[in-house]
Amino acid sequence: MSLLRPEARAALHRWREVFAAGGAALAGLWLIRLGGWLLIPLGGLVILLAAVWAVMGWRRMQFSQEGMAPGIVEVDERQVGYLGPDFGGYVSLDELQELRLMVLHGQRMWRLKQEDGQLLLIPIAAQGAERLYDAFAALPGMDTQALVAALAPPRGAAAGQGLSLSSDPSRIGPVIWRRPLRAVLT
Repeated sequence: MSLLRPEARAALHRWREVFAAGGAALAGLWLIRLGGWLLIPLGGLVILLAAVWAVMGWRRMQFSQEGMAPGIVEVDERQVGYLGPDFGGYVSLDELQELRLMVLHGQRMWRLKQEDGQLLLIPIAAQGAERLYDAFAALPGMDTQALVAALAPPRGAAAGQGLSLSSDPSRIGPVIWRRPLRAVLT
């Protein structure tokens, strides 16, 4: 029997990385308080690392979405996979060409496009979708602030309308990331 309601436990679990970073910052302050030529700089370094950890934890926390969508997301050795009841597949991050966020039948999904034109749609609330933050953040030239901002709750009437998969790119959603052009050596 738990002393906490399931909602409170879920909220604490969601904030766990930020709380751990706060604990590390407190340990850094304790080292600074002890003083000395070695402990003061070490404590400052611990606080700096804890601040970076807290920012990354906060971004990961924002990236994980509430709700449950069917399917499971896998991230393994620079390969992203989605195993869903109706569709799924795998995309290599090295061959990923474009990343978008779209709405299909009222459900928000990541749209991953490979160089060969293969598409993979992943619901943002699928089990394990929070692992995508680290995978997407490792893409060359990725703006992680834009990545997190794309997941902000949609505004206006368009939020509830489903977009169709058409050839019109404006209906699919804005590009969050596109692979930089590669230089051709002659």
